[in-house]
Amino acid sequence: MKVLVTGGAGYVGGVSVDALLAAGHEVVVLDDLSTGHAAIVHPAARLVVGTYADETATRELLKSEGVDAILHCAARSLVGESMANPAKYYRENVVGGVALLEAARAAGVLRVVFSSSASTYGVPDETPITEQAPLRPINPYGESKRAFEGALRWYGVAYGLRSVILRYFNVAGATDRLGEVHRPETHLIPNALIAASGGRALTLFGEDYPTPDGTPIRDYIHVADLADAHVAALVATDSADARTGPVGGGPTEPVIANLGTSTGFSVKDVLREAEAVVGRPIPHTVGPRRAGDPPVLVASNGRAREVFGWAAGRSTLAEMIGSAWAWRRAHPEGYGD
Repeated sequence: MKVLVTGGAGYVGGVSVDALLAAGHEVVVLDDLSTGHAAIVHPAARLVVGTYADETATRELLKSEGVDAILHCAARSLVGESMANPAKYYRENVVGGVALLEAARAAGVLRVVFSSSASTYGVPDETPITEQAPLRPINPYGESKRAFEGALRWYGVAYGLRSVILRYFNVAGATDRLGEVHRPETHLIPNALIAASGGRALTLFGEDYPTPDGTPIRDYIHVADLADAHVAALVATDSADARTGPVGGGPTEPVIANLGTSTGFSVKDVLREAEAVVGRPIPHTVGPRRAGDPPVLVASNGRAREVFGWAAGRSTLAEMIGSAWAWRRAHPEGYGD
């Protein structure tokens, strides 16, 4: 199988490219490098610098490369930024996403795996969250993900597009080759490790949530476990695989699965484990809540196990933080750019 990975020069996309190559697939990466790093892209993959929102160029790329399936990881993904500039999120995540689907349809590529998000659920009524939970995003980022999910559904009904929507929760950890570096860095674990390395103090955004210790609770998944799920989902979009639609073609519905461990950790839990990993206290302060942050997001992952045979095998806090710390110490300059 030949796969186009949008956002393949990013953290999640890059680890997924490595997993696809290790499984024997061919990969083309499409990334505008606005937030990614060219050094992330595996030498065995071809990097094309560009945007999936360019429908004409993407269509020609899909045709010329003979792509079989698309893993769509690229997106704007900062909750705070989305609250301040929702137009950017609708333009790039929704309008740009539909341009990608139109390019794929014109090129005859009817297999898509979409990196969605737990943010589509908003503030859930129950935890762990199942895929049947109402979608009530509380920020434009989550709303943009929900909107693109809707497009995938109707493209399946009308055009027979086979799609898998993976709603994943907080991604963390590192492989031997790749770790997490964002500009700006907004994720808890890398920011805790930056503080542990002598950088700016970690800020805990709010300690007055309705949780046992007052800080938000999240479900964390190791990036390598997530990459394994991407590979399994892409395989399942084959036209001969009944998991994603009628064998031989016809109208389809997206297969939707949460990716998490069904275990929640508070911000203070993560801070304590990070201090245990690095062996010293981590400087931190407490600030106000961030707009758009729900109190608790924990996944039910039963469907991913049942449909794809997937399970999180590396996703303890100790493993995720330990691997991230080991990568950071081995790569103090990140990707050198």
